[in-house]
Amino acid sequence: MRRTVSFLVCLLIAFHGGLGFSKEKGPAPSPRAPAVHAGRAYIEKNGYKGPETCEECHPGTAKEFLGVVHWKHASKVTNVEGLDPNKEYGMLNRIYTMCNGNDIVNDLKEIPKNAAGKSKFSGCSTCHPGNNISGVGSVGPEAEKAIDCLVCHSTEYDFRARKAFRDEQGRVVMGQDRSKKAALAIGKPTVKNCMVCHESAGGGVLIKRGFSFTAETDVHAEKGMTCVDCHKTKNHRIPTGFDPNNWANDGLRLACADCHTEQPHQDADYNRHTARIACQTCHIPRTGGALAKDFTKWTKGSDGFFEPTTLRKEANETLPVYAWFNKNVINKPEFIGPKGRRSDKTSKIYPFKIFQGKAYFDKKTGALLSMDFAPPMATGDTLAGVASAAKKLGIKKYEPVPGWQTVYFASSHLVTKENALTCINCHSVNSVLNFRELGYSEKEMKKLTSAQLYFEKAAKQQEEEW
Repeated sequence: MRRTVSFLVCLLIAFHGGLGFSKEKGPAPSPRAPAVHAGRAYIEKNGYKGPETCEECHPGTAKEFLGVVHWKHASKVTNVEGLDPNKEYGMLNRIYTMCNGNDIVNDLKEIPKNAAGKSKFSGCSTCHPGNNISGVGSVGPEAEKAIDCLVCHSTEYDFRARKAFRDEQGRVVMGQDRSKKAALAIGKPTVKNCMVCHESAGGGVLIKRGFSFTAETDVHAEKGMTCVDCHKTKNHRIPTGFDPNNWANDGLRLACADCHTEQPHQDADYNRHTARIACQTCHIPRTGGALAKDFTKWTKGSDGFFEPTTLRKEANETLPVYAWFNKNVINKPEFIGPKGRRSDKTSKIYPFKIFQGKAYFDKKTGALLSMDFAPPMATGDTLAGVASAAKKLGIKKYEPVPGWQTVYFASSHLVTKENALTCINCHSVNSVLNFRELGYSEKEMKKLTSAQLYFEKAAKQQEEEW
């Protein structure tokens, strides 16, 4: 009998595909042994002094890195409506309800003492690969020296060293592991190097995207692939897929067809579907993570600090919602989601996780207001956080009112072949697809959900699996 569909978790920048792999399972692949680095002898002799050591063999790389999204946290964005084409957008300055803040108002800082007299360091730029003194978007020689090359490139990086502290001048600094041991273990980024930041985005482990990248959760990882096998980087510019929620990009895009072609199946019926149905729709049938947050009401944790009240599910619990998407984005204060429709031939059906966030909007303008997390994290006072952010952003007059925003997150990980959707999943009366919302007529729906459409194929498949 066909095995019961089961789904586990997975996370990172955007793994697409999974259509051309064998169904047969084997033992989990062993981690790849890093190649011997050409600069090993130099590091053995001279130690590691940060980017200047890397520049001995890679001159100009540090300056180049200051221009990529992983450093700037922003870029010009061409596929999101309502944005100024001459400005850059991203985590640096964007406000939406998964985070309700950005690097400007929530730079790495020391949180005020809570009722128990305790403080801690926090901020959206915690994952920025710098030292925080030269922060997000900084340029010049000092910024080049501040780059943490090893956090992405060393398999022996001691992540305990990446913690914030105040230096002798009282500045909040992000520590780095610049040890010889870490420097002698450099190579292409591993899954761990990437996931240290991308798995904990959004305020906690598996909150934002709701997936981890392991052999148990993704067919690519099962085959021994790493993040950069799909996200093939060029001059530290990393290609990404299209996501209504993810705006900043390095100008490079990736797609399943980059590896799997536009006709990836042996079954002609399945290949016919690829013209209007994205690979992810069938091959990523579940996801997880946070489904809602309330930034107007923070909950006190066991450590005495407050966090926004969050509803979350495990990565294998959330069923996606399907919508037409032409890779352009509707951008409104109350809604961020896919633009597309059935009559638009550039649109395909994609799976999405719907997230809903409650925050404060300006009654005067309708715009979403940002929040400085420091005050509410210490005391739970959310309006103090709005006031602090408004002051930093130069907003003098506003009237905060609670409201909800809906955000569509693209499903791009947890790729499965074995448990991919089949004819029955999409074309039965209890279909996972809402054909009415996708723009189909009652007559078309009746035809598309008729067993006659798929009965012989499904019966044959069932017979083979018994």
